[in-house]
Formats: sequence, structure tokens, C-alpha cells
Amino acid sequence: MRSHIEKFGLIAVGLIAGIFLSLHFSASAEKDTLAPLPVEELRAFSEVFGRIKSDYVEPVSDKKLITEAINGMLSGLDPHSAYLDAEGFKELQVGTQGEFGGLGIEVGMEEGLVKVISPIEDTPAYHAGIKSGDLIIKLDDTLVKGLALNDAVKRMRGKPGSKIVLTIMRKGESKPLAITVVRAVIKVQSVKSKLAEPGYAFVRITQFQEHTGEGLANALDTLLKQSNGDLKGIVLDLRNDPGGLLTAAVAVSSAFLPKDALVVYTEGRTEDAKMRLTASAENYLRGNGSSDYLKHLSGVYKNLPMVVLVNGGSASASEIVAGALQDHKRAVIMGTQSFGKGSVQTILPLGNNTAIKLTTARYYTPSGRSIQAKGIVPDILVEDPATASMDNAFRLREADLDRHLSNDRQSNDKAEDTSAKQSPKSISKAVENSKAEISEFGAKNDYQLNQALNLLKGMNILHGK
Repeated sequence: MRSHIEKFGLIAVGLIAGIFLSLHFSASAEKDTLAPLPVEELRAFSEVFGRIKSDYVEPVSDKKLITEAINGMLSGLDPHSAYLDAEGFKELQVGTQGEFGGLGIEVGMEEGLVKVISPIEDTPAYHAGIKSGDLIIKLDDTLVKGLALNDAVKRMRGKPGSKIVLTIMRKGESKPLAITVVRAVIKVQSVKSKLAEPGYAFVRITQFQEHTGEGLANALDTLLKQSNGDLKGIVLDLRNDPGGLLTAAVAVSSAFLPKDALVVYTEGRTEDAKMRLTASAENYLRGNGSSDYLKHLSGVYKNLPMVVLVNGGSASASEIVAGALQDHKRAVIMGTQSFGKGSVQTILPLGNNTAIKLTTARYYTPSGRSIQAKGIVPDILVEDPATASMDNAFRLREADLDRHLSNDRQSNDKAEDTSAKQSPKSISKAVENSKAEISEFGAKNDYQLNQALNLLKGMNILHGK
């Protein structure tokens, strides 16, 4: 028996040492010396590997053990690093193009459970009532505890029209809730727009995808025509936008900022992780072969009075846009503190159509602020009084996630909850007692949108004087 364990151990040591060596050489190509291999840790790994192979109640393949070891290495780093098998890698590529199958929720992992970061607007999960902060404990009859995040996501995907029962734990509820969701092909229309009032444009971005910049340019052209060229202000709505592609964030920012203005920069350990992205076509097109869709956009959008709406569901790319427009004093940021995801995930293909999603850098706004675990603090705090108490109870931010990266630009990475300090007296009793929740963002009873429009009207009055 011992000889078998030693045999398996030697194989494992050789395999893992090879992996470590290859990683060391690729990551340290420019270094004169290599750090010594962690021999003791590799020996412990080999012993565990050997024991499982020889003593586990059922035979386990080498492939499964190594794959699970890789999963463990990545999931133990932070909430966003992950191993992508062939199916997961394909789904990631399809998802960024704006069409994929499933439920329509942005999720993360916390204490072995799937935690909802944000339901994507106009998707089955959104309409079924799934909320930010919900903890998914069962998928049909399968307990989530013990599943890798990718495995849980796979189970949520399925044939359009098929049903899945999500058993969730929700703050304020005394027992778990069972919610049935019907799967669908998720076609996310990332840009929605309309004239909220004569002369005032409303543009909502639900997710940053491959064609979001182009969609924004088309929407802005249409709005200018609808207003007969007489636009007085614009509201950019990024509430509950979980983010997406960095290039799309640069494109959206570029539509409103001067050419070559700094949008965002990143810092990491490798040279590839250090970027400075400006409002220029080479940074948002990134060699994809398409023509510059912002080239012919009316210059009116560079100076039009502007309000950006954010909330606790605004994450990643949304925070990059809000931070850039705030730092350049191009727009007034209104709403509640954003999610605080300020880390960069790089997709590193491994062969056999697999990849790892690895956190490689942090984002910084043009003025050098770190978004990580803090988010964007609005210039003007405005909560929807009809949902404020519920939002406070269910608010989930990056700083609440297990193993989140710290904010390297402040001593305490726990974001200050500015909205919780708002005095009830700051909201009129008539509005505070309203029981009507908004039916959708941009509707007539959207309190935050109405406050943004009031601000734009006031800005125009002051400008006129």
C-alpha cells in the first residue's frame, strides 16, 4: 500500500513541479533568478493526491483530481478568479456578444454558496423577483454547498423553456424561498434610450458588451434627431449594470469626454497589466476591424449638461465610466454608492479550449482613485424612498465578499456606507410614505430619474442667468 502511495506521490510531485516550473519561467522571463519551489507544500500535495488515489471509497481519475486542484487554487484567491473548462470558456465568449442561454443573473461565490450580485434587466431571473444579495442554496434538488461556481452556473444554464427551482435565503425572510425560473435565450439589449421629457435625453446601459459603444452612438444620433437638435441635458443610467467589457466602458466614456482624455489606468505585476486607456479610437476598437462609430457623433454630447445615475448594483465597467466622468467634472454623479469591483480579470487560454480567468490588476480613475472595495461615491446622494429601506437591507458590495482584494489607496477597504447616514428628514414625508415602487428604470415614477431631470433643469436656469 505504501509503495502505491509513494508511486502516486512521485507522479504528483513531478506533475505539479512541472506546472510550477512552467509558471515560474513564463511569469519570470525577465528576472535573473527564480524563486525556489515550495518543496514542503508540494510534498503535502503529493501525499494527499496519493491517499485519495489509494484510499478513497471510489476510484477517482487523475484528470478530476488535477482539475479540482486548479479550481481550488483559483477560487481561493478572490471572488472573481476561476477555471473555465471548454464549456465555460465558450459561454464566456458568447455572453460578451450579448446573447446566451440561462437565467440572467450576475453571480459570485460566498462561503460555498452562490450569491446574486445583480439580476440582469429584462431577463427571467429579473422578472421572477431574484434580488441582489440573495444566497442560492439549492438548484432544483441539488445543494449548492460544495459545488464550484462554474458547476453551479452550468446547472443554471439549460434548454430555453425548461424550468429550474432556485431555493434562496434572503435577509428579512424567516425561511428559504423557492422561486421557479423559466430558462430563456438571454438577448440583452445593452442600450435603451428615449426622450424623458422634451429636450432631455435618457440613455440606459444594462451591460457593457461587444456592440455597446456602437449602440450608444446610434441611440445618441436618434435622440438628437427626435429633439430637432435642441437637447438641453442627458441622463446616463448605469443603475444595476454589472459591467462587462473594458473596451465598451472606454467607448461610452469617449462619447462624452474630450479626445485623448484619460479614462482609466490599471496597475499589476506584469507589464501587460499596466495600461493607460484614453478616449481614442485605438483604445475602444482594439483592432477589431470595425470603423470608428463615434467619429461622426455630434459634438453637442461633449458639453451637454449631464447626470449619471448609479447604485449598489453598478459594478466594474459602470464604475469606470462614472469615475472617469466624475474626475473630469464632465457629469454629476447621482444615486447611491456603487458596488466597488475595481479589479481586472484577464482570460488566459490554456489549450484544449480551456482557460483561467485570473485577477491581474486593479483599476484606477483618472485622478488615481482605486475603485476596489469602495466604489464610486455619488456627488449627490439620492435614494428612492419607496425602496430605500429594502435596498439598505439587501445591499451587497465587493467589500462584503469573502477574499475580496483590498483597496490599496486607503487604510480601510470597507467602503463607508454613505447612504445609511442619510437623515430621514432629508426626504419629504409625502414621498417617504409612498408605497409605489418603480415599475422599471426610466418610468414616470422613477424617483431618482426625476431628481436628475430637476437638477438638469436647474443647471439650465443657472446657465441662462
